[in-house]
Formats: sequence, C-alpha cells, structure tokens
Amino acid sequence: GNFIYIIFSIIIGSLVGAILLVIAGVDPMATYSALLDGVFSDKKYITYDLVYAAPYILTGLSVAFAFKTGVFNIGAEGQFVVGSLAAVLVGLFLDLPPVIHGIVAILAAAIAGGIWGAIVGLLKVKRGINEVLSYIMFNWIAFYLSNFVVTKPGIKDDSVEATRMVKDSARILLPENLRIATRCSSANWGIVIAIVAALLLWFVISKTTMGYQFRAVGLSKTASEYGGISSSRVFLTSMALSGVLAGIGGSVLTLGINGRISQFAGQESFGFDGITVALIAGSNPIGCIFSGIFYGAMKYGGNKLTLVGAPKEVVNIIMGTIIFFIAIALLFKRLIKS
Repeated sequence: GNFIYIIFSIIIGSLVGAILLVIAGVDPMATYSALLDGVFSDKKYITYDLVYAAPYILTGLSVAFAFKTGVFNIGAEGQFVVGSLAAVLVGLFLDLPPVIHGIVAILAAAIAGGIWGAIVGLLKVKRGINEVLSYIMFNWIAFYLSNFVVTKPGIKDDSVEATRMVKDSARILLPENLRIATRCSSANWGIVIAIVAALLLWFVISKTTMGYQFRAVGLSKTASEYGGISSSRVFLTSMALSGVLAGIGGSVLTLGINGRISQFAGQESFGFDGITVALIAGSNPIGCIFSGIFYGAMKYGGNKLTLVGAPKEVVNIIMGTIIFFIAIALLFKRLIKS
C-alpha cells in the first residue's frame, strides 16, 4: 500500500518542481528531459547512477534499521565520516594483497562506525541521555576529527587539502575491462555490497528471533519488556549495527569513488540524505535499494541541469516535496485506519 503513496508523492514533487521552474523562467520540459537524459540515455550514465547510489543505499539502511527499533539515527553522518576515515587510514598504511586489503579496510570502517554508534547507545542506556542530541554532537566531533587527521604529516597530500590516495590494493574498483566497457572510471563493487547488506538486513529483521525483538521494541518498548525482551540491549545493538552500515557506506565512497578524504568545508550530508532514502523506502530494507538508486540517479542527473540553464538545486526541491507528501499521505492513512 505504501508504494502507491510513494508514486503519488513523486508525481506531486515533480509537478511542484515544474511550477517553480516556470516561475523562475526555465522550461520545465527541457529541464526534465535533460534530467532523464543524464540518467538513462547512456550506459555510462546508468553505471554512474549505480555508483552514486551505493553510499545512499547504505546510509538509508542505517537510518531505516534504526527506525525499525524506535531510534531516530540522525547520527549516520558522523558514522559515515569515521567509517571513511578508518578505511582511508587502513588503505594508506597497511600493506596487504589486493582484495584482502579492500576487505580489511571495509571491516575497519564497519567497526569504526559501529563503535561510534555504540557510544551514543551507551550514553542513552546507561545515563538516559537523549540519542538525538548525542548523535548531533558526535556528527560534529567526527567532522572535526576527520579534518584534524587529514592535515597530519604523512597523511596529507602535499599538493591538495586532502589525504594521499589510498593504495591501489585497497580500492574496490571493478576489473579494468568492465570500467572501460561502461566508460565509468569509478565503477566499483559498492552497489553489490549495498544490495547484499540490504538483503541480509531484510533477512535478519524478517526471519530471525533477533529481528522479532528489534521490531517488538520498535512497536512498543513497554510491551516488549513485559514479554521479556531487554529494550536496553536491543537499543544498544540497534545503534551499533546502524553505525556499522553507515561506516560501510563511508568506505564505499572512499575506496570506490574518491580514493581519499578531502578536508571538509561543511558536512557532506550522506548520512542526512540517508534519512530521505529511508523515508522514501518506508524503512523497508529492500525498498532502500530502489529509493537509493532513485536518489543517486536524481543527484547525478541533477548535475546536468546547468546545461539547460536550470539550477541543480531543483532536485533538492523535488526530493523535499516528495518527502513532505509521503509524510502527509502516511499520516492520512493512519487517521483513516483509526
């Protein structure tokens, strides 16, 4: 049933975007044509859509999983950043064979993100500190920690405000012949990692005892505790696993696309965009695959809007409108059922 509301919201969002374009004196038909051409007209563009989508799918999964257990993970941004940082440090300083090096770097990112999320979980469970406030503060701690590490001798590139490139053995790029065939130099295994993570998360939530406990606590903390489920343990586990997913997203961006971390001028917002992906997906892990691809395609295709004189920010307006109408539709659905 939620799928109908999502499609309706996408249509409304596109219409609102068209109206704003007309007001701005820009042809909406030409704008949307450029957007679609930039997404679907060539195998190169489609490949880049999938490359862009992978980090969004993983941060979307992070937020969606937390939603399932009644936690608002606004801290995926910080978990994403520390995951990126851990991956780049392992990629720079460890000397391991190809494939193994990339796997170890991804595991390091997962551990870093998991620890970052677990710390907030401990503050909530042990001290009763509101997790939203803690997440926001930890986002900024991760931001400044990353910028501090980037500037250290031996890590910083002498020519740019960024780290040195990670070793080739740590990259998770597809074989060269596939990159040449798709004409996408950044084609990597990130989308495969994201899809596997989504399927595993769906299985855990839907088919395991642990998943039942996650869902029970998300629906009612009081009822689940009456049934013998420790809500504190579930909250802590949920926050840690959410951090793991966001941390892996950071490693995919670093090892698959950028190859390094730049000194931040502001938040990159991959974690915050994950909230959008999770809401469009209705917090469904499988839905996050499609909403992440949709979001990644919109972001990548939006870069082509300047060719027709349209501001690329129109994509953000469309996405914001979609989320607004999804929220309204779900609200009306609950009111009608009640």
